Amino acid sequence: MPDSIERNTEKNEVGVGSVSRLFAVLRSLGETAEGGERVTQLAQRIGLSQPTTHRLLRNLMDEGMVEQDARSKRYRLSLDFFALAARAGNTGNLRELARPAMLRLSASLGDSLFLLARCGFDAICLDRSEGPFPIRTFTGDIGGRVALGVGQGSLAILAFLPEEERDTVIHYNLPRLKDFHLYDEVFLRTEVENVRALGYAGRNTGVLQGMAGVAVPILDREGRAVAALSVATISDRLGPDRLPTVVECSSAKRR
Repeated sequence: MPDSIERNTEKNEVGVGSVSRLFAVLRSLGETAEGGERVTQLAQRIGLSQPTTHRLLRNLMDEGMVEQDARSKRYRLSLDFFALAARAGNTGNLRELARPAMLRLSASLGDSLFLLARCGFDAICLDRSEGPFPIRTFTGDIGGRVALGVGQGSLAILAFLPEEERDTVIHYNLPRLKDFHLYDEVFLRTEVENVRALGYAGRNTGVLQGMAGVAVPILDREGRAVAALSVATISDRLGPDRLPTVVECSSAKRR
């Protein structure tokens, strides 16, 4: 193939759908291990040719969103990317406002705290404060997401959405929730009503063995849930005798 034809082909390959391909690269790098990813493996994961993947990476490096380790030659998301994401995830200063309360509550209870915010049909972890016990969660680290209805935090958000909005989310998410073997529609709606009646979500589904938690919604001025404060701990630390104390502390700190 002549050089001019090859260059035009490569240009078109990058130009058509380039935005979605750039985001595919970013998402894939976000899911890789801390050491980063080689261009060959990255190209295989996102289903693009190696030259195209390399060009996309160079474009992202030019914008400061991706960096390459000089020794390993692996690519990873840059600190500038994380700084940008942190600013985007702090809409309304929610994380900044909640951070002091999270730290105090985590210290007083001795458990892990998570701040979850709604993003469409999902809940995203905006912040976390680690307790002394090893905890497994559905969202994982900061930036992790889960379908609304999975786990106490996202269930607390779902329960306090306006009724019409809540119905839309439930119908959309039911097929996704079944992957966790958690709910049919009747059971989910019953759970939602229980959370609304109690004012918090605190049921241990048993999906994460040995884990338990409590979550309270964070409401806007119209009473709509925009986020949730979730206490995650081991099951032995959230028996009937301690549950009211954790709920009371969490409800006080979220105000």
